[in-house]
Amino acid sequence: MFKSSALVVCLCLAVASANPVLKSGRIAGGIDAEEGQFPYQVSLRTASNNAHFCGGSVLNNRWIITAASCAQGKEPAGISVMAGSKSLTRGGSIHPVDRIIVHPNFDVTTLANDVAVMRVRVPFMLSPDIMAVQMSSEYVSIAYGALVSGWGRRAMDSPTFPDWLQYVPVTIITNTECRVRFESPYDQRITDNTICSSAPVGRGACLGDAGGPLLHGGELQGVVSWGIPCGLGYPDVYARVSVHRPWVLVHTMV
Repeated sequence: MFKSSALVVCLCLAVASANPVLKSGRIAGGIDAEEGQFPYQVSLRTASNNAHFCGGSVLNNRWIITAASCAQGKEPAGISVMAGSKSLTRGGSIHPVDRIIVHPNFDVTTLANDVAVMRVRVPFMLSPDIMAVQMSSEYVSIAYGALVSGWGRRAMDSPTFPDWLQYVPVTIITNTECRVRFESPYDQRITDNTICSSAPVGRGACLGDAGGPLLHGGELQGVVSWGIPCGLGYPDVYARVSVHRPWVLVHTMV
């Protein structure tokens, strides 16, 4: 268990001022993604200055899935989506957002149901560089060889994001184990709507990774939500996609 002084944070930059405890992520200890890997990964940008602040995944040629904590309080006109490149500064295509739907049961304090979908104004041109991810329909309790990816910071004190997309192998752990590794009240936030991963010290999600994908078996299992950054040996917590899949399908018609 971590000490009560440990900082539990949302792994995004969008809600830092909304909750002083869940302060708002490159992958800590990450590996450079190869060309052709993670073609569904996108970067959410602040439209005014094209600055990365969260991740997401392509669902079809109009919709992406991300974290509600990345979308809460934002207007569509303030966000654009970069797809089709591993680099934050080169290549790819920029797509303004024209609609945001946040899960109706999202709780900004506990980050329960941390899921949102966004529609782009100009459709993605699906190709080997931009592909839709398959959402898992099965409840996975434990699995080895899962992957989490993103452009989040390398460490809490890192001033910049990496230019190249990073990933790290992680293990999906049971919710029971995940609760044991968090002390009250954070253990109570681990529910059937969440999924947790574990990795060796020095590896894991970090600030700016929120909204990004947790993949296993070729399917999207989780949406990066919160944890104790970065790479300190504690679990990372995600919105469980299999539970939220019906809601996503209703709104995106994937």
